Formats: sequence, C-alpha cells, structure tokens
Amino acid sequence: MSHNTFGHLFRVTTWGESHGLALGCVVDGCPPGIPITEAEIQVWLDKRRPGGGKFVSRRQEPDAVRILSGVFEDERTDGLVTTGTPISMMIDNVDQRSRDYSDIARAFRPGHADYAYFAKYGVRDYRGGGRQSARETAARVAAGAIARKVLGEGVMVRGALVQVGPHAIDRSRWDWDEVRNNPFWCPDSGMVETWEQHLEAIRKAGSSTGAIIEVEATGVPAGWGAPIYGKLDAEIAAAMMSINAAKGVEVGAGFAAAALSGEENADEMRMGNDGPVFLSNNAGGVLGGISTGQPVVARVAFKPTSSILTPKQSIDESGAEIEVRTKGRHDPCVGLRATPVVEAMLACVLADAMLRQRGQTGRTEPVPVGQG
Repeated sequence: MSHNTFGHLFRVTTWGESHGLALGCVVDGCPPGIPITEAEIQVWLDKRRPGGGKFVSRRQEPDAVRILSGVFEDERTDGLVTTGTPISMMIDNVDQRSRDYSDIARAFRPGHADYAYFAKYGVRDYRGGGRQSARETAARVAAGAIARKVLGEGVMVRGALVQVGPHAIDRSRWDWDEVRNNPFWCPDSGMVETWEQHLEAIRKAGSSTGAIIEVEATGVPAGWGAPIYGKLDAEIAAAMMSINAAKGVEVGAGFAAAALSGEENADEMRMGNDGPVFLSNNAGGVLGGISTGQPVVARVAFKPTSSILTPKQSIDESGAEIEVRTKGRHDPCVGLRATPVVEAMLACVLADAMLRQRGQTGRTEPVPVGQG
C-alpha cells in the first residue's frame, strides 16, 4: 500500500490500523534544536481522543504517545531537543473490540471504503475499517504537534465547529474563548443547546449527521507557498480532503465568492505603518497560491458517519445481496472530534511551506514594501 506520506521538506508518514497493536507516524525534515516533550504532544492528542463525552465513541483509548527516535538530551536546557533525524512516535491501541465486526467480516458497509479497498487490494482488514479508520488521525495530531513547534509561537492555528447537520452558528456571536467552554468546539454559545438536541435525536434514531469545521492560522507572513503547481491553498485543500469523511473544502469566501461581484470580492489594500493592510479577506489569506500575510482561513465539510445502526442494503464479497447494520462504538457526528485533526493538517502544511520558503529564499519574512 503506497501513499502513506505527505509533505515535501516537512514529511509525515503514518502507519497502523484501527485494531492493530499500535499506530503511529514518522516525521522527517524537522529542524534540529527544537525543544520537545511527550507532554507537549499529549496535550493535542487528549483533545482528539475518544471516550470523552455523550456524543462520541465510547472506545476508551488513552492515546498515550511515545517518542521513539529523533530527540536527545540538551545539556543547555536539561531537556530533550530534536536532532534533525526522523522523529518516530507510537500510540498503543488498548481497547479494541474486534468481535463487534465479526458479523460483517465479508460485508461491504455502505458509505465506507470496504468495497473500494477490496476492489483495489483483494484483501482488507474489516476490524473497525483497518487502515481506513479515523483512528489513523491520532498519528496526524501527533505530527501536528511537532509542526506547531516548527512554526513557533508567532503562528497560531485554531479551529472551531461551525455547523452540525442543518444547524449553523450565528457568526455575529463568534467567540474564540467559547470554543474551550463546551464539548463541541463551538464558538457560538447560543448554538450549543440546539446541537445537543439535534445530536440526541440522531443518536436515538440510530443515525448520524454531518458537520463543517472552520480553521484559521494567524501570524503567517506573506510569501509562503508557490505559484502554479505548489499553491498553498491547493496543498491545504489536499491535506484536508485526506481526512476521513471529508467531502468538501473551501478557502476564504469559498463557494460564496460565486455570488459576489468583483468589487465585493476584491480584498482592497491600503498602506499601514507596518506594511500593506487588507480591508477584507475573501481570499482566505492566499493569492496566486502564496500567503498574503492575512489569516489563512479554510472550511472542511464532513459527511455523516457511515457506521450506523439503521439497516442498509448492500452486498458481500460473494456478490450476495444483504442488509448491513453496523454495531460497535461510533460517533454520531465525526465532526465532533475532527477539529484537532483539521488543525494538525493545517499546521503540517504550513510548517512545510515555511521550511520550503526558507530553503528557496533564505528567509521566512516577506520582502518589505514602501521603504524605497
């Protein structure tokens, strides 16, 4: 199986399956001398891990990360720093219940990649979806923690859940502090109760619902990314679409830009004391595939969870027509735990862009304007 790696200079390879002994990742290209601890990585994994609430999977996984390579003691700080060699990290699986899947070992679950994997490889791990499981994203979150250290404190990546099913937030009530005050990563306190009621009804019906997550990165200077085939927004979109259940990505105004006039859509500019100032951000911080210095903003749409209790028509490996009812422990909405994953993928893309910018131009800050 190929294509388990993404990135150019900051490269991430993930490995492992949902019900295997462990899963993990290898991060290659991390610069040396960056202080790092397992605790700093664990903070982000704890935000993603299952078993943390009424509306998420009850699978009890501590997601405890171990750094196996790529760090060493630094006598100056009396702590660990990166050495510049590949950083390998491992997360043990401790709460697999493979028996939940024994009844559908040869069945193709509707909405899952079961049939596509079988058609390609002729063999598949049916236990929780194997490699296709969202459990794989734990490794991405670990890699994202390393990416944040590479980016430094000047770049902040943060995300929020902005829609569950048909219920979208009121953007006039957006409050980043509120994201930490509820289990849904919701920036609108007035929407939390509506989501709870919607999810409760969905859960009792044995069904599922979709979601939209918005993510932004502030502190990204102008100049990151490349024209034509290395566009920053294209690489962000590819990274987001690689997440399980992601079915759509938009940057900036996205699809809404189609309804705007040219005057409305153009992000006009004025000269400020510290350089150019944009009067809007419909471009989402990227023009011509290169960052503008504005916040980088993207949204990801997730389909409803495919594992549901409601019986659905399908076929099995012999071609027999069957009904499939997926047992086990599943999230009624994958978006509830996807925000840390979306953040991690954006952090990885930006870390890669930063290192490529430094490698090509010898700097990470933009060429100054208005000093001639």
